[in-house]
Amino acid sequence: MADVPDNAPQHCPGTESEQAGKTSSCEGCPNQKVCASGATKAPDPAIAEIGAKMSTVKHIILVLSGKGGVGKSTFSAHLAHALASDNTKEVALLDVDICGPSIPRIMGLEGEQVHQSGSGWSPVYVDDNLAVMSIGFLLNSPDDAVIWRGPKKNGMIKQFLRDVDWGELDYLIVDTPPGTSDEHLSIVQYLSSTHIDGAVIITTPQEVSLQDVRKEIRFCQKVKLPIIGVVENMSGFVCPSCKNTSQIFPPTSGGAEKMCADLDLPLLGKVPLDPRIARSCDEGKSFLNEVPDSPAAKVYLNIVQSIQDYCSNRVTEEQSTT
Repeated sequence: MADVPDNAPQHCPGTESEQAGKTSSCEGCPNQKVCASGATKAPDPAIAEIGAKMSTVKHIILVLSGKGGVGKSTFSAHLAHALASDNTKEVALLDVDICGPSIPRIMGLEGEQVHQSGSGWSPVYVDDNLAVMSIGFLLNSPDDAVIWRGPKKNGMIKQFLRDVDWGELDYLIVDTPPGTSDEHLSIVQYLSSTHIDGAVIITTPQEVSLQDVRKEIRFCQKVKLPIIGVVENMSGFVCPSCKNTSQIFPPTSGGAEKMCADLDLPLLGKVPLDPRIARSCDEGKSFLNEVPDSPAAKVYLNIVQSIQDYCSNRVTEEQSTT
């Protein structure tokens, strides 16, 4: 029977098949060229190179969502800011949304450029202990469109992981695009020789979002990617004057809470709508620093603490089994 990798696309013919790399289901797969060349018995050497490069990274967290516009990049940015608020921790944020890189704007780094050093690309720093990498730093203008097919996007993700001088990190946060396609398969494939702590899934309360998020959860299960938990963004709006709560996106099917109960997943928290979150992102500032006493900021910090506890517990569990 032909060998089929755990994270292969659906209907993969297998690496030893005569059709390897040649069928329609192979389109966009990171291994398509290798499979089609017949050199499938040898793994992609980049995987081992990335494993060596990432050996100095203690924790890798992927931020995923099947739906666009649910606040995934906003959450990734604030997770990075919150973790880096501890000056003893080294944190990096990697933006692998190749076609819609919003992280440079959210982090206040628009117009910055990547520099080449003897040890690879140097990431752009927000603070001494918070580094960022995005294709947005490689474009001439933030309005430039990236019109690439899957293989070229996969090659860029490989470069980000292998050629960036990340140094020693406590946390690497990977902000991904919506969906379950090229970029997601690539990031899981290329990090297969490293230690991924897990994924944080972002959703909003309405069923149209939850439907896509269930697909993302299924993707994680198929590629054996642990799920840290689910975050529900835009979970009601608390009026700053009267304090009444309005459901802008009604949870007609029970929202993330019911979905998590049905799928036996942790609900990390519900972040309420706050216009100041969007404003801080547009201005490239940390909402957690701008409005630290707001209800949304307090929920963010509780979620971040849960993620830190999860990562610490995984380390303890792994140490106890060795």
